[in-house]
Amino acid sequence: MKKIEIFDPAMCCSTGVCGPSIDPELLRIATVINSLKEKGIIIKRHGLSNEPQDFISNKVISDILQKEGADVLPVTLVDGEVAKTKEYPTNEELSKWLDTEIKTKQPEKKGGCCCGPEGCC
Repeated sequence: MKKIEIFDPAMCCSTGVCGPSIDPELLRIATVINSLKEKGIIIKRHGLSNEPQDFISNKVISDILQKEGADVLPVTLVDGEVAKTKEYPTNEELSKWLDTEIKTKQPEKKGGCCCGPEGCC
């Protein structure tokens, strides 16, 4: 089984899914990771705000941060090697790396528009 670690940028909470506006990409990656955990696959996430020592003690991450700065985050390592920087891995990339199908429940869409049943903005 491949070892996948995601090193997140500094966020207000451990998941980053908080505050007045939720980043859909953070919601997607959290949902995918939970889905994979249900299959027994573990992806470790390290948060810069909560676990700075993890960034210092990992030589690969420490080196890339020294060279490129925090703007390189998030960084995904697969078996200790950089697989992706500056954005979270797609479901397709995770499927390929883990050799498993990733299915996540999509939220039900209500109404025909983001503004609800009354019509679009």
